[in-house]
Amino acid sequence: MSRFVRTTKTASGATAVQIITKDGRDIVACDHIGSAHNETELAFLRGIAQRKLNAGQLELALFEDELSGMHTVGAYSQLLFDVLSDVYHRLGLGILCDEVFMQLVLARIIEPTSKLDTIRVLNNLGLDSPSNSSIHRCLSRIVENSYRNQVSHCLLDSASTHSLTLLLYDVTTLYFEAQKEDEYRIPGLSKERRLDPQITVGLLTGRDGFPLEVQSFEGNRAEVKTIIEVLDSFKRRYGQDKITVTADAAMLSSENINVLEQMGYHYIIGSRIAKTPYEIAEYSAGGTELYDGQIFESHMMINTGTGGPRIKRRVIYQYRTKRAKLDLSNIDKALTKAQKMASGTVPFKRNRFLKVSGSKREVNYDLAQDVKRRAGIKGYVTDLDIDAQEIITAYHQLFQIERSFRMTKSDLRARPIFHRTRDSIEAHLTIVLTALAISHRIQTATTLSIRRFLHMLEPVRTSVISIGGKEYAIPPQITSEVKRILDKLGSRGRGY
Repeated sequence: MSRFVRTTKTASGATAVQIITKDGRDIVACDHIGSAHNETELAFLRGIAQRKLNAGQLELALFEDELSGMHTVGAYSQLLFDVLSDVYHRLGLGILCDEVFMQLVLARIIEPTSKLDTIRVLNNLGLDSPSNSSIHRCLSRIVENSYRNQVSHCLLDSASTHSLTLLLYDVTTLYFEAQKEDEYRIPGLSKERRLDPQITVGLLTGRDGFPLEVQSFEGNRAEVKTIIEVLDSFKRRYGQDKITVTADAAMLSSENINVLEQMGYHYIIGSRIAKTPYEIAEYSAGGTELYDGQIFESHMMINTGTGGPRIKRRVIYQYRTKRAKLDLSNIDKALTKAQKMASGTVPFKRNRFLKVSGSKREVNYDLAQDVKRRAGIKGYVTDLDIDAQEIITAYHQLFQIERSFRMTKSDLRARPIFHRTRDSIEAHLTIVLTALAISHRIQTATTLSIRRFLHMLEPVRTSVISIGGKEYAIPPQITSEVKRILDKLGSRGRGY
């Protein structure tokens, strides 16, 4: 049995250093030490292999010289930065020519934190991180040089043609733990059911959830008052035609529909159902039960806002069994609470099934029965003359923008905790928009959540060693799983 150090060329052109164990002519074991990309790395890996081979023995003088004074200086996630930077540039964002902005965006993906603490995150990447004053100068440039518009242009150019055939729009709110409000941060209807000052943020994406535009509004701005402003800005800048906009029922108003038509947009908007549609009531009158997936078509009359006659708009209704079960469960819960409030066993709160007249409280059972008759029914208003199921399928793509919002608020922590002025908040949202686009592109290409992606790549660290007083970077060993991720992204870092 014999053991020795062997070097051999790999398919990528690197030199692999191995400890080979042979029994006669047969190789019975191969211990891979690492792959070298230059002579320094090769000497280092050979030294490690020789130390391992001669464990418990005196080391050969040849390697004593090579390893004299050798020690580890540190390690950093060079591969992770290289891959994120590659996606950033593939989206065309290098046109901004702002290294600090790119660093802030990538740091936001890796570890969302304060702008000041971002310096620590960048140091962990082995970068020459900007100073605190450089970061604040960058925030000013973002606003003064209209980075938001430039980023949106890049994202539009990077979006697929298929993605742009259907635009998704939704809003969320971001609150501030501040005692005083101002003309921008104002308490309003909160998505998080908070009373703090907040801002309203509208996000426009393609059908796959890839972000295209983000705009912020005063915290008390109604959702329905935001969509036209965002779409008008989008159309003026890009002049896109043959676009269909999808939004939920909160965006539905006769005024909005009129404006959408004037702008040349097609639309699919969720419709609130205040009473059982006539067609469904007629169908059910004879005791016939609705079946899962059943579709009805009708029209609703909408004012034009010009004083002229009302116009018919196409409405599609669909009944889903799963939705009905959820609706009925929620109705029963609200009804039970109303009964308890009517009897005085629980404190009084607003409840749709509780009638209050002076000091008298009673349960409105008639309303409850009427609402139950509509359980499971969802309406869609549209101007498209295509198959009803296609309309419904397109509307349900809204889950993509909901997923983007979840990523924005959880993974990227979009809430501008450390920002107070509007310019600073707008700069922060531009960074978040850019980080969201990169994260979305990575998730789409790899099918991994951004958290899982970071978990896989962050530990793959480039080591820094000192040999004879000089520092050298030693690239990490890439596992087959990480290599598959890089292949899916079409990125190989710096020759890994």
